[in-house]
Amino acid sequence: MSGRRVVVTGMQVLAPGGVGTDNFWSLLSEGRTATRGITFFDPAQFRSRVAAEIDFDPYEHGLTPHEVRRMDRAAQFAVVAARGAVADSGLDPDALDPYRIGVTIGSAVGATMSLDEDYRVVSDGGRLDLVDHGYADPFFYNYFVPSSFAAEVARSVGAQGPSSVVSAGCTSGLDSVGYAVELIREGTADVMVAGATDAPISPITMACFDAIKATTPRFDEPEHASRPFDGTRNGFVLGEGAAVFVLEELESARRRGARIHAEIAGYATRSNAYHMTGLRPDGVEMSEAITVALDEARMDPTAIDYINAHGSGTKQNDRHETAAFKRSLGDHAYRTPVSSIKSMVGHSLGAIGSIEIAASVLAIRHNVVPPTANLHTPDPECDLDYVPLTARDQLVDSVLTVGSGFGGFQSAMVLAQPERKTA
Repeated sequence: MSGRRVVVTGMQVLAPGGVGTDNFWSLLSEGRTATRGITFFDPAQFRSRVAAEIDFDPYEHGLTPHEVRRMDRAAQFAVVAARGAVADSGLDPDALDPYRIGVTIGSAVGATMSLDEDYRVVSDGGRLDLVDHGYADPFFYNYFVPSSFAAEVARSVGAQGPSSVVSAGCTSGLDSVGYAVELIREGTADVMVAGATDAPISPITMACFDAIKATTPRFDEPEHASRPFDGTRNGFVLGEGAAVFVLEELESARRRGARIHAEIAGYATRSNAYHMTGLRPDGVEMSEAITVALDEARMDPTAIDYINAHGSGTKQNDRHETAAFKRSLGDHAYRTPVSSIKSMVGHSLGAIGSIEIAASVLAIRHNVVPPTANLHTPDPECDLDYVPLTARDQLVDSVLTVGSGFGGFQSAMVLAQPERKTA
């Protein structure tokens, strides 16, 4: 591994419950939930009718009418978050070599909302088998090609270095940041603007997850619908959002007097090569990713103070990662608090990994472990400390955050105080 250590010097979060990093942390630390009945369309025909939506006005956050017209909602999230992260970092992109600034954006489903709407238009509400392309949006190509997300972010922050979209299902938000870290370590870039975005709350997405019964049918009390690790859970709640970070090499950040939020100390990803949506119950692939991430960070498993779980609220996932934590951390898994923020902000697919990185960084900053909301009836097969209902004050120097995605993707990242002791 290169001697270049990579740190987070800027961040911005757009998540259900409020736009902005401060609003995001307020919701998590207070254990409030942002899940509600779907308002974007009439969900009556669907099995699952709840989601975690963002009350977002692009004009309030500085986007121009031209930008709003050409960008899908997910792209708007990414641009607003990227601008906020750069502002938070204190960097002046105009003073830097633009060819040394790169962008990586993760997304699982791209411009879903715009594509869904455009199809309804060109097919006349689904009546036409042969669609009329003359009614297509003039920016349809931008919606069809997810790389437009990275292009929009690069344009907005003046980055002319490596630019890409990482799409690896629900681990995209971890993998995009992990890839950005490697670009800095190898010397390809000095600064990376990295994160993820998704805005999937649309009829087509709801129909897809309805078909495999992955989302919860519980809609009588939407705020209590997302129940990771609870014995009464019956699927996840779809969400939306974005989180973007400014990443720099540690010594460079120190020289310019930057505020360092946390170090990204280790990262790894693995695939189970097993099943498109199924998971092996022993969690061996996630365990392998965790072990490699810890090795890269030069940290013993006992150094982990908090685990930010994938915690989707499906039985197979909750049991799978519980087994992975035990396998990789040994007895320390039983002494380590674990929680799932999806209980509060839902599952925003490709974006959630970056949103959970933000939660991990904030846990380190505030020395607070966010809770798992709605956890009232523990599943006996999930027998770790899942921090039910209420946030917990404790020293948090290092966090393990993990993701699990359809296709068999398993990713793990270790975040820590730069001053930590290493093995």
